Amino acid sequence: MSTPKWTADRIKALKGTGRFACLTAYDFTTARWVDEAGLPLVLVGDSLASAMLGFATTLPVTMDQMLHHVAAVARGVASALVVADMPFMSYQVSTEQALANAGRFVKEAGADAVKLEGGAFRADTVRALVQNGIPVLGHIGLTPQSLRQMGGYKVQGRKHEDADRLVADAQALQAAGAFAIVVECVPGDLGRALTEAVSVPTIGIGAGPGCDGQVLVTHDLLGLSGQRVPSFAKRYAELGEQMKQAFLAYKAEVEAGDFPAAEHTYKT
Repeated sequence: MSTPKWTADRIKALKGTGRFACLTAYDFTTARWVDEAGLPLVLVGDSLASAMLGFATTLPVTMDQMLHHVAAVARGVASALVVADMPFMSYQVSTEQALANAGRFVKEAGADAVKLEGGAFRADTVRALVQNGIPVLGHIGLTPQSLRQMGGYKVQGRKHEDADRLVADAQALQAAGAFAIVVECVPGDLGRALTEAVSVPTIGIGAGPGCDGQVLVTHDLLGLSGQRVPSFAKRYAELGEQMKQAFLAYKAEVEAGDFPAAEHTYKT
């Protein structure tokens, strides 16, 4: 029996019912396995810039690249909500630009919702998208697309005034219609305070256990990111090393003439 499709309203209704897990995916195969594990939300993050395309930051990834990967993920998912991360400068110029690009994610790539970065100053854009039928996942705290202005990847909200601003940001996004809010790289007590300040779910990444949900980059979870893993991430497997060992074993068998063997060879 198939699991009912997750919607933005169903995610929103998870508030106060218990914690839930989310992951990123950037391709059909990974998305299929995440979906089969029963996770309610799959984020096609602009983190694919580094995880899949080899860029140092998220800034270079384009709309066309994001559309390509979102479509692949959407084809691999039957139940989870597929959220497309709007890349840098795809929504900042104007509300009209944001509507056009968000619409492409839904219409061309099959996304169920979009995510964009920014707090209260982004509320009008969020409201316009929601009013036009496009669910929005907010994102506050460390916003990687603003790393140049922030001076790098730094924990946010340690000062009292900054924490107050983030609470106001979360409430503004909720008022604008965001169905949930990603909270990235803030102290754990602030993550909990933000969760208590809004009636929509918070999804933490480096924001402590007080958030309603958690999201990780799948490559970090699986040990595919090399040595550069954020301190807030946990490795649940070491697939990178396992892949390397499998490649070495294959190489050795080919060089020794052991592969392909008789069972791998067609008969006349």
